[in-house]
Amino acid sequence: MRLEKLISVARGDLKADLLLKNANLVNTFTGDIEDINIAIYKDKIAGIGNYSKARQIIDVKGKYVMPSLIDGHVHLESSMLHPVSYARAIIPRGVLTCITDLHEITNVCGLKGIRFYLRWEKKIPMDIFLMAPSCVPSTDLETSGAEINIEDLAEVFSYRNTIGLGEMMNFTGVIEGDPKVLNKIKFSKNKIIDGHAPQLSGFDLNAYIASGIRSDHETTVLEEGREKLKRGLFLMIRDGTSEKNLLTLLPLINKYNYNRCMLVSDDRNCLDLLEYGGIDYVVRKAIKNGLDPIRAIQMSTINPANYFQLLNRGAIAPGFIANLMTTNSLEQLKAEMVFYKGKLVAKEGNLIKSLPKFKPELTNTVNIGPISESALKLRFDTNGIEPNKAPVIEIVPNQILTEKKILEVNLESGTIKTDVKKDILKLVVVERHKASGNIGVGLIKGFGLKKGALVSSIAHDSHNILSIGVKDEDILAAIKIIENKGGGLAVYQDKETFSSLPLPIAGLLSDLPLKELVGKFNSLLKHAMKLGNVPENPFAIMSFLALAVIPEIRLTDKGLVDLTQIL
Repeated sequence: MRLEKLISVARGDLKADLLLKNANLVNTFTGDIEDINIAIYKDKIAGIGNYSKARQIIDVKGKYVMPSLIDGHVHLESSMLHPVSYARAIIPRGVLTCITDLHEITNVCGLKGIRFYLRWEKKIPMDIFLMAPSCVPSTDLETSGAEINIEDLAEVFSYRNTIGLGEMMNFTGVIEGDPKVLNKIKFSKNKIIDGHAPQLSGFDLNAYIASGIRSDHETTVLEEGREKLKRGLFLMIRDGTSEKNLLTLLPLINKYNYNRCMLVSDDRNCLDLLEYGGIDYVVRKAIKNGLDPIRAIQMSTINPANYFQLLNRGAIAPGFIANLMTTNSLEQLKAEMVFYKGKLVAKEGNLIKSLPKFKPELTNTVNIGPISESALKLRFDTNGIEPNKAPVIEIVPNQILTEKKILEVNLESGTIKTDVKKDILKLVVVERHKASGNIGVGLIKGFGLKKGALVSSIAHDSHNILSIGVKDEDILAAIKIIENKGGGLAVYQDKETFSSLPLPIAGLLSDLPLKELVGKFNSLLKHAMKLGNVPENPFAIMSFLALAVIPEIRLTDKGLVDLTQIL
């Protein structure tokens, strides 16, 4: 009888459950602002118009009423927050829908990681839609804690809220027709398939899109984005903690193609979420830099809803889910009231009701083999390179791309030593799932350490232990700290001076409340800055140095990966 009653409310025959009166409704279909009333029955919008009867009436007094925001591509795990703490961070900001593939925790824990999130999603007033992880592991160039095959995909597609196949990171496998990769795409026929196509163009881009992939979030250059739009990809324009592409790509957006673009956050840590926000921050930043406010809102509501075929959200219209928010200013976009399925869940930045308590789960995931200082030595091998020179990974500011550099290095008895003056440091990746003893050793430029070491068990996508340091003994000591903590982040200076942030849940997430976690994370960052000329967000930058599906050069537990030779 619910549908019949919804229609009766829409006709004006029955009272609505909730009436939002005197609203300036942001119409994401047409871009108009309507001075009108909004009638809500149960979890749906019943009608828009001159309604007056309702069990509860809220006079919003001319405030803007708009659909709640949708983050079309976000890795929830990158926040380091438990799902409940993540919800506390974003719901009061008007973000009620996230689309994620959860491949980070799946690389560590397999399907148990996905089930962990979906179990908690039922207990929080927001929606998490799942894109089945397509690449666990992302390549065979690293060691992961799990592998997702066709049989696993079948199970994930049976889960509640699974809507498609997550980003196909193994773009070389797609282009070269790898049967294992293509079978996953074939298995996902008639479903939405997200892409991951850094720097692809020409015939390679054609081949990638021809497989059925329909979006990309790895675009970093204006012409790259223009070509991808012309070839039919939906462009996900991101602005994360360490991946900032918004300002570069904003000039692409015009009245002809805006409906093929969406704003996304991708990876944002807990500090950024608390201080600035999630996708709401990206929308505000786009507006501040010249994008029309209505366009920015459409690109974070109706556009992702249409792309992901979530056809009952992203707008305020009859029959749509009553996920909406009020705000005094479209430019500032600060949520005043937030409604989830017709119920007020947050007001003036605070949740109305407390969320459930939680304890650590998915613990004891750090399992490394014996490791000694001698295993961290980097033997010099010319491999056709000029004498006394070696490949070095150089970070690119505000990007997750890296550059391959061939630089002169310090040699001592056939081994390469760090060079603080030239900012050439040691980079080490230790396999942490199977105690295989795999250790990758390389060189990194751009971290500015003068002493000590940084270490993390967050290292996309397989999340082995990654450390950057000046001396081998410091790196080894830092790795031991993380092993003893069962995962996390640490800054090591000497035996008496170090700081750590445990992440007991899969070595990725904290069991601390949001503000307490941010306080400890802030303290860790301040300690890191004392080690030298360290870049902003060093742990976020570090986390991508083992991701062997992003050009140009990476380091995994299996060694150096030179994508300039693979692509």
